Amino acid sequence: MPIIEDFAALRRLCTEVSVGDEAAAAAVVSRQARLTKPAGSLGRLEALVAWLARWQGRAEPALERVEVLVFAGNHGVVQQGVSPFPPEVTAQMVANYAVGGAAINQIAAVAGARLRVVPLRLDDPTGDMTDHPAMDEPAFLDAVRAGWDAVEPGTDLLCLGEMGIGNTTAAAALAAGLFGGGGRRWAGRGTGLDEAGLARKQAVVDAAVRRHAALAGDPLRLAAALGGRELAAILGATLAARHHGVPVLLDGFVCGAAVAPLRVLRPDGLDHAAAAHRSAEHGGAELLRELELEPLLDLGLRLGEASGAALAVPILRAALACHQGMATFGEAGVSDRPA
Repeated sequence: MPIIEDFAALRRLCTEVSVGDEAAAAAVVSRQARLTKPAGSLGRLEALVAWLARWQGRAEPALERVEVLVFAGNHGVVQQGVSPFPPEVTAQMVANYAVGGAAINQIAAVAGARLRVVPLRLDDPTGDMTDHPAMDEPAFLDAVRAGWDAVEPGTDLLCLGEMGIGNTTAAAALAAGLFGGGGRRWAGRGTGLDEAGLARKQAVVDAAVRRHAALAGDPLRLAAALGGRELAAILGATLAARHHGVPVLLDGFVCGAAVAPLRVLRPDGLDHAAAAHRSAEHGGAELLRELELEPLLDLGLRLGEASGAALAVPILRAALACHQGMATFGEAGVSDRPA
């Protein structure tokens, strides 16, 4: 991997990226025009195959190596009462993933994807962002590098997700820091806060954004001050995927906030990433609008752990199967429309 020694080096990696393989995407579009169907009648399925081709860098895309990566981290801001669950649940859920007992285990199996879970120093929560930065520069870069290193070159499709008690608070704070609006715009009930808990969470988000207002023009430093290790790892993995030629399916609200700095730093910084679904978490739909991402699914999901991302994989498999398996008008002896 490249040396990411400081924020400046990371910023260069975020801004100096490939724009994808236009010729590969054009080859897909050309074949689709000859398939036995009315032009454009498969809607977004057609665009998805061209997207796979562009970012895999080949005219005949594949989905043989589909990976699901779930990053887990703990947050010092939990001490502010922003979650009804204790931080110990993060490690307990990581253990549950290991024995196949979580929703993502089942969905990844259905999707034909390999699941890997990466815990990030769960015994060392990030700092309380209302008092000081959640992570200093070395800690943030370590987490980014962990995400980068987890991406295997040659992967055909990467699904990203997270687990971490308190991480919807971190995501809400980061979204507020990047896009404005404060706690009322971005903070929701997470894992089940009551009215008092929600008000407390919104106030915590506002306090954190005020505390780090001086960083408002620097999305990477904001991500360190307001985010978490799992969010930083998701950013690193998404960035590595761009450099390795791997298309990405993003899960819900936390994933969207984690990668938002890439979109802020470069308008096309998330062109290789697709929003798998519209999260039901408060702020989920609003964040997709800020990122200019149109979700593939809208099922009322707010679980996290890459569940929505993995659920979208069969849609891509169906899109690719139609593209590869359908006959052209010439092959099938079917009359094409008049020129």
